[in-house]
Amino acid sequence: MSDTIPAPAAPTTLRSFYLAGPAGRLEALLNEGSSNEGSSDAPSGAPFVTLISHPHPLGGGTMHNKVVYHAAKVFSSLGWPVLRFNFRGTGLSEGQHNGHAEFEDVRAGLDWLTAEYRKPIVAAGFSFGAAMGLKATIDYPGIAGFAALGLPTHAEGRDYSYKFLPSLTFPKLFLSGDRDQYAPADQLRTVAASASEPKQLALIPNADHFFVGQLEPMQAALRQWLQQTFLMTPNSGESAQ
Repeated sequence: MSDTIPAPAAPTTLRSFYLAGPAGRLEALLNEGSSNEGSSDAPSGAPFVTLISHPHPLGGGTMHNKVVYHAAKVFSSLGWPVLRFNFRGTGLSEGQHNGHAEFEDVRAGLDWLTAEYRKPIVAAGFSFGAAMGLKATIDYPGIAGFAALGLPTHAEGRDYSYKFLPSLTFPKLFLSGDRDQYAPADQLRTVAASASEPKQLALIPNADHFFVGQLEPMQAALRQWLQQTFLMTPNSGESAQ
């Protein structure tokens, strides 16, 4: 077993339930982190909660996608509660795929986390989920950061520029493979350059869009960003306890 992602410090519970979404109920899974039994608050020592959105449903994307699952393991290894859900029309979620309105599904998840934990949210998304997740954070209070994994910049003959990125002032990670077929490295650099600070661009060598054979380097890059951005004691260079 790789030692890239350490085991959580305390037992965690996986909870299956439904969110109230704008197009009907949304199938969801919550890793509750190391929370105290009987408490709805985030666990002590876990100052953030997480929402991760999955890739395009028409390409087979669900909340059980390998990239989403392995990213969730990074967040849960910190003891943070992690929410995953299926977009409308996916799995047991109600409604029909739209392709544009799914950012409202993300907001339903953000609303649920806000009401349940009342903690800052470090959100993430993979591919289509990254695009919808970023859009959902526009003017949304309580977002502490966002990790965009495999953010598409070119797909099906179309280029994507994300003109709203300059308005997102929280920390952002753009994490992709340097051989991502849906985000050529030069295009992703241009998109990342358009974003406001703070931001970071990380390209995993020899990785494609789905990080095939490179999931552990993806996890390591994500974890490093989380530690440096959210878990370091200011001016000390040491992780907060």
